[in-house]
This record gives sequence, structure tokens and C-alpha cells, in this order.
Amino acid sequence: MKSFCSKTYFFLLITLILSSMYYSEAQQCRPSGRIQGKQAPPGQCNTENDSDCWVQGKMYTTYECSPSVSTYTNAYLTLNSFEKGGDGGGPSECDNEYHSDDTPVVALSTGWFDKKSRCLHNITISANGKSVVAMVVDECDSRMGCDADHDYQPPCGNNIVDASKAVWEALGVPLNQWGGLDITWSDA
Repeated sequence: MKSFCSKTYFFLLITLILSSMYYSEAQQCRPSGRIQGKQAPPGQCNTENDSDCWVQGKMYTTYECSPSVSTYTNAYLTLNSFEKGGDGGGPSECDNEYHSDDTPVVALSTGWFDKKSRCLHNITISANGKSVVAMVVDECDSRMGCDADHDYQPPCGNNIVDASKAVWEALGVPLNQWGGLDITWSDA
């Protein structure tokens, strides 16, 4: 009987370990493809906020998904202007409007944007010992780029929260450090 219990316990333990590995694997977001950069028309790529332009012939990874959302979702904060003529390109996806850089608004990577399900909802962003609430107004497209709609910029990574200047100010990040910051976020 003791041997049977030990074998059963061992079998259950192995099953649990394998199940958790499978679940963890299922939660990961893998690249969905790659696209090749093309030359942007002269003067058409907006480099405000140190935005990148497509590089002729360079291969860019694309994603249909983002990492799983939790209470403290790890992400990378980038800087974006949502104003007309800013490096965000066209009007915001959620409301077809432009937004002031003085308003705390963000664009989320494609998977987190989730087919507009977070449109006009607030998220809480935490970093630098501070938090700020910002409204989701746009998608940071992880699938496409290199066209007028994307301001001739490459696709976003799958873990991007692209934020207005107001978000950076609220987090107390020194101006000379704006552009890229590890953060956590959650639905507010």
C-alpha cells in the first residue's frame, strides 16, 4: 500500500509540473512573422521623440499577441505625441481624435489593445516609485508599419505602452531620461 501511495504521489507531482509548464508556455507570446523595411518617402518619417524610421532591407519582427495581463504587467514605456502632426501619425484609433500632449493618454501594443476592447478605458502605470492613471486611446501596432498610417515607423514590440508627455511628467522621470522605461501597468 505504501508503494502504491508513493507512486501515485509521484505521478501526481509529475503531472502537476508538466501541466504548469504547459500553462506557462501557453501564456507566452511568440512572434507571428517578419516584415522587410522599405525606404520611406523623403521627409515622410516623423522622428519626433527619437522615433525610428524604417530601414531599407532590415527585417522587423511582428506580433499578434502581447504577454498576459496581470495585476502588475511588465511593459516598456515609450514616448509618443498624440497631437496632430506628432509622431503618433494619424488620429487615435479609439475615437478618431488627436489628443494633447498634456493629457495622460497611451497606445497599447496590439495584443493588449485587444481589438479595441480597452478603448477609452483607464490603466494605471507604475514606475519610479509613482503611479499615474492614463486613458487608452490608440493601438501601438505590433503587426504593421512603414506606411503613412504608422508614420513610416517599424512595428511596435509586443510589450509597449506608448505614452504622452503628461504620463512621463506624472511619473517624475527627468526629461533627459524620457523615451524608454521599464514599468508595470494594470487595468484601472
